[in-house]
Amino acid sequence: MMKNSDPLASRKRWMILIPIAFITYSLAYLDRANYGFGVAGGMGEDLNITTSVSSLLASLFFLGYFFFQIPGAIYAEKKSAKKLVFWSLILWGGLATATGFATHVTWLYPIRFFLGVVESAVMPAMLVFLSGWFLKAERSRANTFLILGNPVTVLWMSILSGYLLKAFDWRTMFIFEGAPAILWAFIWWKLVNDRPKEAKWLTAEQKKNLETELQKEQTGMKPVKNYREAFKSKKVIYLSLQYFFWSIGVYGFVMWLPSIISKASKMDIVATGWLSAAPYVLAVIGMLLVSYYSDKTLNRKSFVWVSLLIGALAFYGSYAVGTSNFWLSFGLLVIAGGAMYAPYGPFFAIIPEILPRNVAGGAMALINSMGALGSFVGSYFVGYLNGATGGPSASYIFMAGSLVLSVIFTLLVKINNEHSIQKMEAQSL
Repeated sequence: MMKNSDPLASRKRWMILIPIAFITYSLAYLDRANYGFGVAGGMGEDLNITTSVSSLLASLFFLGYFFFQIPGAIYAEKKSAKKLVFWSLILWGGLATATGFATHVTWLYPIRFFLGVVESAVMPAMLVFLSGWFLKAERSRANTFLILGNPVTVLWMSILSGYLLKAFDWRTMFIFEGAPAILWAFIWWKLVNDRPKEAKWLTAEQKKNLETELQKEQTGMKPVKNYREAFKSKKVIYLSLQYFFWSIGVYGFVMWLPSIISKASKMDIVATGWLSAAPYVLAVIGMLLVSYYSDKTLNRKSFVWVSLLIGALAFYGSYAVGTSNFWLSFGLLVIAGGAMYAPYGPFFAIIPEILPRNVAGGAMALINSMGALGSFVGSYFVGYLNGATGGPSASYIFMAGSLVLSVIFTLLVKINNEHSIQKMEAQSL
């Protein structure tokens, strides 16, 4: 394998590309997730946003995110992920900053929707990008370092947003957190290449070796003629449904955790920010461990369903504890958050291992778009249930049930070559 035969080239890829991918996705996640802090930090009162309207605004992002996944992935796959992400960075940075200038709630409807539209291409484009640079035995870790931009961002954003809201106001928070994406776009453009053959920091031999290894992985894979055939595959359908229900839990949690903690603990916004960061510390640790062992064993599915089952049980435990013990309930929420994030790396490594390169990007986009739809449902209904019932108990059951369904659909996916791959890899090392 290339990482053994040419460690210098392998180290270059990890040291150059992974930090860039991490920062890019981190900025995307910052500008979609800070809405919850804006609401908790005074935006709701200033713009007269009711609970139901707030839920709709939170979920509008994911409606826009749902519709443009597949076109973005096809463009990244057929033309250029580099160009697509460059323009997305500029546009989403501008829209996120514009949130800080809103003087009426009606401004927020198009801003949140088009923020989702612009960011919709980023995740599939980045997955397509990484699959063109990293080999099968590296892919879960590469995906994990990309998606670590999610929990790591929410971790530091929770703390930073709390201090910005205390020192200034919600407008300053959105402007301060939106502008960096625009600046980063030009750094991205300067540093990134779509394919190894275009990179100036690899030698001609290194480029050839990496392209050869990537091409070898396509041999022996069952051909799939087009996107229509790929989308009709049972595996793709099951993974789409799995990610739909998984995302209900994740984004119901992410969007409303600050409000849940603020109301239950009655602490100030800075303390709420610190407490909101705790699940993402566990998430980072879990993601690193799960991705490492997933790549080591090449067993993807088991790591996914076990993690999600733990998340479901933790949500149910928090429901069972209720308001009788805030700290125990909060501890279970920390476990739920960490468990939901842990299996992202192996999950997104499954798709390019069961589908050839000509359709894998589109399939990832379809699955991610169903995740966006689940995120819409989760962010809307968790907010709605919290407002309608006066507490988070009903939403805990809703998120727990969604994760159980996600576990079931994970178990239905048949990865026929999993054990043979493990055996082959063990022999080659």
